[in-house]
Amino acid sequence: MAMPYFFLEVKMINVTYNDKKTNKLIELNAEEIEQCKSFKGKWVHMINPDDKEIEFVSEITSIPEIALKAALDEEERPRIEKEDEYLLVLVDIPVIQDDEDDRISYTTLPMGIIVTENILVTVCLKDSAVTRDFIYGRVKNVFINNPTRFTFQLLFTIATKFLHYLRQIDKTSQKVQTELHKSMKNKELIQLLDIENTLVYFSTSIRTNNVVIDKLSRSNFLPKVEEDQDLIEDVAIESLQALDMCNTYKDILSSTMDAFASVISNNLNIVMKILTSITVIISVPTLIASLFGMNLGGIPGGNFKFGFLIVTLVSLLMAVGLGLVLYRKKMM
Repeated sequence: MAMPYFFLEVKMINVTYNDKKTNKLIELNAEEIEQCKSFKGKWVHMINPDDKEIEFVSEITSIPEIALKAALDEEERPRIEKEDEYLLVLVDIPVIQDDEDDRISYTTLPMGIIVTENILVTVCLKDSAVTRDFIYGRVKNVFINNPTRFTFQLLFTIATKFLHYLRQIDKTSQKVQTELHKSMKNKELIQLLDIENTLVYFSTSIRTNNVVIDKLSRSNFLPKVEEDQDLIEDVAIESLQALDMCNTYKDILSSTMDAFASVISNNLNIVMKILTSITVIISVPTLIASLFGMNLGGIPGGNFKFGFLIVTLVSLLMAVGLGLVLYRKKMM
């Protein structure tokens, strides 16, 4: 049976834990949180905390504020920092963001996992499905009292979220490509470009996460039993699978973008060729009309009754003849 675990979300000022008897979630009010003197055996989760919240958690957990603020820099890269009092594991997680035109897009943000002897703190700039899966009970057999196991469970959930979002991205890409087959619009091309950028971010984040996972697997930063070692190996497998999938989708999309670019360029060449041919054909009657339209004496047929009709017919015949020549030479 899973041990009871606690959850504290400082930004929302609430504490949720599983009752030992009923196993139901119980939420504490803000006053009870403020009166809390210890976070022992608890998971402290902060979403974009302000300075006061960081100071509050730092005072109770004895974790330096600089460690709690590490994940608040969007450009921070995944890494591990081992200190005497704590271990900081910084990884990238996938998050969903809504664009102005209501399209779903994805990006990555750093998450800090700070582990002490009996407390685990996570910090992130935004709420994510990674932590919500734990909060809403979607992850089974959660052991908050075992920081090593819980850290690896977090990393495993992060890897599976990357896989899940990659599948969603592939479905979106297929849908956009289908629309592009019907009509070459800038909107769809921009969507594909956004997807390609997302895959680049995902690939970079997963690759650097793999370095962190490998280091945790080979080091003794966190005490591990056999089950923990098996779990971190599963994390490595899932993360490598996510990286392979991401690179595959990225290569396919890159080839698709190149193919569409070639099609667009070819269509443009065809249009330009047709317009050039039309211009050449029109130039013949235009030239003849210009010559016979000069107000000068001695123009052939100038005094002839049907001169205008003859010149017009000759111009049209020459234009048609030139058009046939260009058509046979496949120049239009």
